[in-house]
Amino acid sequence: MTAEVAVRADDTLGEGPTWDTAGSRLVWVDILGSRIHAYDPADGTHGVTPVAQHVGAAKPRAGGGLVVNLRDGVGRYDPDGTFSWLHHDPVAGRRGNDAAVAPDGSLWAGSMRYDEAEGGGSLLRIAPDGRATPLLDRVTVSNGIGWSPADPALAYYVDSPTRRVDALRVEDGRVVDRRPFATVEPGAGVPDGLTVDAEGCVWIALWDGGRLHRYTPAGALERVVPLPVRRPTACAFGGPGLRDLYVTTARTGLADPEPLAGALLVLPDAGEGLPGTPFAG
Repeated sequence: MTAEVAVRADDTLGEGPTWDTAGSRLVWVDILGSRIHAYDPADGTHGVTPVAQHVGAAKPRAGGGLVVNLRDGVGRYDPDGTFSWLHHDPVAGRRGNDAAVAPDGSLWAGSMRYDEAEGGGSLLRIAPDGRATPLLDRVTVSNGIGWSPADPALAYYVDSPTRRVDALRVEDGRVVDRRPFATVEPGAGVPDGLTVDAEGCVWIALWDGGRLHRYTPAGALERVVPLPVRRPTACAFGGPGLRDLYVTTARTGLADPEPLAGALLVLPDAGEGLPGTPFAG
């Protein structure tokens, strides 16, 4: 399994790849570059949309447009590009980071402090009407989020400095149990973004590890996939049959970044992904 270049995007901090089923395209962000990418692998079309502030995630909405996790809260773009806030909550020194749409159509939106101060972020559930419910507080670097295909009440979650992937039990839109699912060994990198495949296995991008890990539903490390960059950030299945695994990457903080740092990579025919749920708002 060898990574190929999908788009030479030259992102400072590429993140959050998501397959937009309705648009047959991959959407991802450059957080510190304040831009949203869209890529159609069928014809190679690649578009870039600048945004007004740092953007941690962009996810498809039902009916078109995007929901975005920004520096100052969560907003949405209509198909015509009109922007409105859903949850406007600016806090000095804090920004939105990774986010994901839950099976019920809500958005789970994480945040962190720019200085990565311990406990300075959170994980919120944003309902389609913009109502925010705290899921986890005192998070440091809120990152990957995904759900088990066998049990929609089981979510996987990463707070990167813990070096763990945790399993969250969710009832009535609230986390009622949290337990360690898998721990990344020292020297292998720091867990960042994740995706869950059709077999219920969890794929993790390892920041400063230059690799992906695949864990079984029991939490056992089943596969290690090396990459040509030190700082992969997240991964998602897309393309025909959701069989190609796309990987976002970063070059921020590197004195001598690799030639492909900041590019969008792809691992062709890496497995089978799950159809995503669009944000219901």
